[in-house]
Amino acid sequence: MAARVAVTGLGSLSALGNDIAAHLAGLRAGTVGIGETQGLDVSAMKTKISAEVRGFVPEDHFEPRQLGLVDRTSQFAVVAARQALADAGPALEGVARHRVGAIFAASVGFHAVDDSYRKLYAEGAPRPHPFTVPRAMPSGQVSHVTMDLGIHGPAFSIASACSSAAHSIGTAFHMVRSGMLDVALAGGGESQITYGMLKSWEALRVLSPEACRPFSKDRSGLVIGEGAGAVVLENLDWARARGATIHAELVGFGMSADGMDITAPDMASAATSMRFALEDAGLAPEAVGYVSAHGTATALNDKTEAAALRLVFGDHLAKLPVSSSKSQYGHTMNASGALDFVTTVLALREGFLPPTMGFREFDPECDLDCVPNAAREAAIEAAISSSFAFGGLNAVLAVKRYG
Repeated sequence: MAARVAVTGLGSLSALGNDIAAHLAGLRAGTVGIGETQGLDVSAMKTKISAEVRGFVPEDHFEPRQLGLVDRTSQFAVVAARQALADAGPALEGVARHRVGAIFAASVGFHAVDDSYRKLYAEGAPRPHPFTVPRAMPSGQVSHVTMDLGIHGPAFSIASACSSAAHSIGTAFHMVRSGMLDVALAGGGESQITYGMLKSWEALRVLSPEACRPFSKDRSGLVIGEGAGAVVLENLDWARARGATIHAELVGFGMSADGMDITAPDMASAATSMRFALEDAGLAPEAVGYVSAHGTATALNDKTEAAALRLVFGDHLAKLPVSSSKSQYGHTMNASGALDFVTTVLALREGFLPPTMGFREFDPECDLDCVPNAAREAAIEAAISSSFAFGGLNAVLAVKRYG
């Protein structure tokens, strides 16, 4: 018999703040963490805004000998994982060491790559930093999480672009539900705010020069963010037995692949992943009270997502709140599925709807209640969190309020 899966630990760093309390306060207040980029010189760039993690001092979290090995992306992942495990309490006590796993998003250490290439090509250095490879490797964050927290069970990274962290949480959910693991840490970190990556995103012509306005007719593109989200998942019976605080119950996971285009999303495939999540959870569409949308604020993504939602929810969509928190903390790429899932769990636990900030003009192609410009109190029993990635790789998580 499949086990039920509890969410017992939450951790986050985002443009709203460097822990869960700050993230929650920012969501409820409608804080927008997007502003002029401070961490590097953007004078030569057309796009001068991003959603940075502010006030993060690596030396407060890592020994000097560690910092040469840990890229900013991995730093964020480790700190979020520490927070999540601390929040979960003694989740690992009494659990066999190989029954605890870690599944995190795969993400290149972009700061390590950018620094090394600048030294080689611009400064003429004979060699890069000797730890460039371990700092940059896509599995770096999950490796550092396991070493930092003493995790010895199954551990690996999942690469599916902006769905990576959602796929990681969903895979960890399946492993706990099937009985392969008793406890799992899952999520993802990302920091692409480097000169090379920001110029690369500029070249793709999808960045907004002024704000992230999901579902608004005047939306002008996405805003790059950075950060991390992490969760502790465990067998619900075990969590109850040890008296854990249960934030929510993870009940379903759906996946699909568009198989069509590297950048343009497919409405039918996005709808399929949502339907699979609901079927896996045993939820009727009418039972869902909130959707945390992928909502990137690009013209094509938002109207495609809205059309997919209409396919799945039909008439229920007229009274179903659908918001995008990327309007507050930007698009954190490979980490976005984790931060959006953490946001969804907080909405269920605290009884409110996170807002879509920056909304100014109704778009008939995005005919949604997007909770514009202010959070709203609401008792939500069930929700989904959607991630739709470049390459058409889709992941949707379904979660229910516990208690």
